[in-house]
Amino acid sequence: MTRIQPIDIETAPAPIQDQLAGVKQLLGGVPNLFRTAARAPAALDALVGLFAATARGSLPARTREAIALAVAQVDGCDYCLAAHTVLGKGAGLAPDDIAAARAGTGSPAAVLARALVETRGHVTDEQVAVARAGGLGDRELLEVVANVALNVLTNYLNTLAGTAIDFPAVPR
Repeated sequence: MTRIQPIDIETAPAPIQDQLAGVKQLLGGVPNLFRTAARAPAALDALVGLFAATARGSLPARTREAIALAVAQVDGCDYCLAAHTVLGKGAGLAPDDIAAARAGTGSPAAVLARALVETRGHVTDEQVAVARAGGLGDRELLEVVANVALNVLTNYLNTLAGTAIDFPAVPR
């Protein structure tokens, strides 16, 4: 059930329209997530800013999508599971990669992301050592945290708002 309705782009204030036009240019459309966040300009700013910042990082899109899937699975966000299944396929994740990310057994970044969410950031030295052994250096470790933060933001926003899923639904 939708609790917060997505904004109508045509009647939105000009600055919101501009931000959403940027989202459309980047993603090819404006998902309900962004249209819903636009109800609060500060939330939209945070979402767009963190999305853009993590995209400029060193983690490739397929790794960021694996992180998103791992976090969405733990958080139980049906919207994000659907969205990142589509986006993950577009970033080159095979169905087995998607399943592994959701299970928290895929890439070292997805494994660490799941651990971060499950422990609310209190990962063990051993978990960090495993991530490092998997090829994550300091930069990548910190970018995993930033991507987890982005995805917790989107998961909580969608769950609170009851955002209508505008991607093909996937079973949790």
